[in-house]
Amino acid sequence: MTDRTDRTDRTDRTDRTDRTEHPDRPDRTAPPERPDPARPDPARPDTLTGFSVTHHTLRALASTEPSAEGTRLVRDVRRSKRLVLLRAVLDAAPGAQRCGGETAEHWALLEEAERHDPDAVRDVLHYPATGVWAEETLRRLHAPYGPAPDLGHLGALAVAAALRAGIGFKATLRPVHGRLVLPTLGLLRPPRPGPLALDERSWDALDALPLHGLPDGRTALDDLDPYRAPAPGRPAPVRPARRLTPKGHKRWDTQWSGALTLLERYDTARAEEIGRLLRSVVPLAGGSRSSGATLPAAAGSLLARAQAPPALAATLVHEVQHGKLAALADILTLHTADRTPKYWAPWRTDPRPLEGLLQGAYAHLALAGYWQRAALYGARGAWAQHARIRAQVAAALPTLRSRPELTSAGREFTDAMAAAERAMDELPPPGDQYTTARRTLERERRAWCAAHPELATFVEGRGAAEG
Repeated sequence: MTDRTDRTDRTDRTDRTDRTEHPDRPDRTAPPERPDPARPDPARPDTLTGFSVTHHTLRALASTEPSAEGTRLVRDVRRSKRLVLLRAVLDAAPGAQRCGGETAEHWALLEEAERHDPDAVRDVLHYPATGVWAEETLRRLHAPYGPAPDLGHLGALAVAAALRAGIGFKATLRPVHGRLVLPTLGLLRPPRPGPLALDERSWDALDALPLHGLPDGRTALDDLDPYRAPAPGRPAPVRPARRLTPKGHKRWDTQWSGALTLLERYDTARAEEIGRLLRSVVPLAGGSRSSGATLPAAAGSLLARAQAPPALAATLVHEVQHGKLAALADILTLHTADRTPKYWAPWRTDPRPLEGLLQGAYAHLALAGYWQRAALYGARGAWAQHARIRAQVAAALPTLRSRPELTSAGREFTDAMAAAERAMDELPPPGDQYTTARRTLERERRAWCAAHPELATFVEGRGAAEG
């Protein structure tokens, strides 16, 4: 099964650390053979080859401003990574290559569905929860101990794809705890326990609960898929909610519509970008302190708690940036730092590793731009939000740009981030709001250094003083 999407940004990536191409200088190397993403390096199932990033695209992504080339690159990286991962699962599954094996039959059904409706099958395979299942399954396939891999879920993917493609088929699947989830569709509740025989009429014939679609028509509110978040026992910063009631769905519909209305009013380009890059939203369990989270395994998904439209709009802007930067990091090394938490991130109280500081600064840079646009439209409190968040970004950027662990691509990326932050001077907040925000942040910096004296040397103070 191959990816048929356009790959105009894709050539070669033999040097993953620094390679970018000059837009006005032809590449003097011979063009490589176009790689097949369904045939990964068996030693590195997460390896992505065949990508390059032009200087123009890198700078566009660094600015956080939406661009056609940036969005296309992010989507292409996600799709290729998913195909590589699925191929790795298939190669590692016992007996998957033998005729008559259950896994082989499920894969054959996927291929048959793809011949009839490639778009439907692509949506099932690239659905965010499918990535969580594939990563967990591959981990279990290579683990000598622990729970067995859930290879039966491949059958659920195949049946969902076949139903959406509208083809005739027969398949037998095993429901779990009396229910069978079909990704992108919803769940079936069989009338009796045991294996369930399915065909093209099953969705209408059985007791089905459709996946809830949000009012934009493109994004699912996923409170059903068992892989919408990491499996129990796996490290996760957040916990998904159980299945919502109709009242809960209606609440989300209202808040989602309100958030999109604000985004379209204040920042149409970001509203369109969110529509292109976000496929599902997973409600967080009650009591979650985090307003939102993005998991690399579930590219295209956002875990979020219910919140008022202005806060939800800001969460969407913030979290989509994490997904963009994660996709870029899959094909381009921006730094070589380890995961040691030693840097001051102005938006948090705990020390952060360099990667965390970069991710946070990138997402907050987008937020500063969003609140600036909202303020120009007269949104209440927006100038104060912009001033506070911009001061935080300005304080973090000098630390990022000074680190020797940055690669040449990382330096170009953070330089472009700094240029985008400086460009906000063209439309400053009224009065002394920005100056006040910087002074407040400087006090917070000194307090943080006093609380972490052993890390004070990793704090760049001039960012808060000079902006």
